Amino acid sequence: MEEKQHKRRVRYSGKYPKKFEEKYKEHNPEKYKDVVEHVISKGSTPAGMHISIMVKEILDFLKIEPGQQGLDCTLGYGGHTSKMLEKLQGNGCIYGLDIDPIESKKTVERLRNAGYGEDVFKFRLINFENIDKICEEAGKFDFVLADLGVSSMQIDNPERGFSYKIDGPLDLRLNPDGGESAAERLHNITKEEFIGMLVENSDEPYAEEIAEKVFSLMKKGNSMDTTTALREAIEAALWKVPKEEKAVTVKKSCARVFQALRIDVNSEFEVLYSFLDKLPSVLKAGGRAAILTFHSGEDRLVKKSFKELKKAGVYSEISEDVIRPSAEECRINPRSKSTKMRWAIKADIGEKAE
Repeated sequence: MEEKQHKRRVRYSGKYPKKFEEKYKEHNPEKYKDVVEHVISKGSTPAGMHISIMVKEILDFLKIEPGQQGLDCTLGYGGHTSKMLEKLQGNGCIYGLDIDPIESKKTVERLRNAGYGEDVFKFRLINFENIDKICEEAGKFDFVLADLGVSSMQIDNPERGFSYKIDGPLDLRLNPDGGESAAERLHNITKEEFIGMLVENSDEPYAEEIAEKVFSLMKKGNSMDTTTALREAIEAALWKVPKEEKAVTVKKSCARVFQALRIDVNSEFEVLYSFLDKLPSVLKAGGRAAILTFHSGEDRLVKKSFKELKKAGVYSEISEDVIRPSAEECRINPRSKSTKMRWAIKADIGEKAE
């Protein structure tokens, strides 16, 4: 029998680990609970984790009762799902959807270890634009949640390429097993298409300057395959910005450019259009749907859809005003600051609740 070798913990310089892969305690919240709680108390998100946003507001609206059937369209780290499962008290079922094969595998394992078997929690590796296919399998739902944000464990992992703050491959795919990466996308579009992407997806005021610099560098043979390369190109493009404004301007433009690329690579607006169109058909009469958005483009689409469908009599009630996280939540979890929640209730238009 082959002897199992002892695996040494990751070594790092200094008092505290700085790199994602060095934070082994944060990656193991069950074993190092005190470390995780300390990181959260400082207003940070532990590496490899995600802090669910507006949990109380969501639960207060959904009014989940034992025996109901629900759908979490974006499983992520499973924080919302676990709280919704608690409300079912073992009686009922929640379907969880996600297209990230890496993180969803870990989340499903955590939920199974927490005692949620296939009878109460079912996972499907599928994009939430295909909720109609899930409905064909499961029947209609009493409640639906869609959290449209990218999970912290995706943002913080340098291998996924979601953040301009850490060096990694310029990927940005929610499902790294399919489609074009952001780097490949840049090499396959024109400068004019890139300008349009930046304007339409993130209202980038320096779209032309950034596109000109990026494509000029690529034309000269410079690779744009890493997050650092793109960040440095953006910084170089903004050379005219006054020195006292440079740092803040570059930071905001980097965030917008990465957002625009992520939206494009994952066809996020097209997916959201499809989801909003199909949403009423998967809800039971009186069924409740809550959606969390994280930028103005998403929120505009949700607001427009809800208003139009209420006017058409499809929804009996919608949130008239956007709901925001509390000041305390924003303090504890700074990543929640841009969150907006809207909700809708399916009208009883002659159909019987299953």
